[in-house]
Amino acid sequence: MIDDIDIDLSAYKFIAGVDEAGRGPLVGSVVAAAVILDDLQPIAGLNDSKKLTAKKRELLAEQIKQHAKAWSISSVGPEIIDEINILQASLLAMKKAIEGLPVEPDFALIDGNKLPNLACKAEAIVKGDGRVKSIAAASILAKVERDKQMLDLHKLYPQYEFDRHKGYPTKVHMALLEEHGSCPEHRKTFGPVRRLLET
Repeated sequence: MIDDIDIDLSAYKFIAGVDEAGRGPLVGSVVAAAVILDDLQPIAGLNDSKKLTAKKRELLAEQIKQHAKAWSISSVGPEIIDEINILQASLLAMKKAIEGLPVEPDFALIDGNKLPNLACKAEAIVKGDGRVKSIAAASILAKVERDKQMLDLHKLYPQYEFDRHKGYPTKVHMALLEEHGSCPEHRKTFGPVRRLLET
């Protein structure tokens, strides 16, 4: 992957790529990651996390944690998602991930078309996870962490089979939601859950 953006970043030393995972599911946290890559330790195979197998994502996540200059992961839970909405929760998770970096970035490249409120300069990049290496790296860390959280939730609430659908509104998830009702980790303001609670 070659960084495919028309922005002159030559004046900046620490450039963070930022992405999130878990906007669409009905359950659990939205997870964001920020990564500052090290040009002297390139990582082969970085790509949009959705285009990689789970096994490849996990291998790359380990390499990112070993070789990046800095990385940080942050989660915002379902109660806050219900309180401020999923877009604002995603932006908050991204802001927290950037603020959690052990190296302070002087520029941030954010996946999507909205920017969180940051102390450093930033640019939103639509489909950035397929265009910018550092955003791809962030997408991988966020997705691996989010999947891990769903496996942990599966142990707590095996009746919903979160290990299979990761909280997305699949037919299986919808049927199990109908059968068992919602659990404390479900997002109460999301349509299918809200409708169930109203009946």
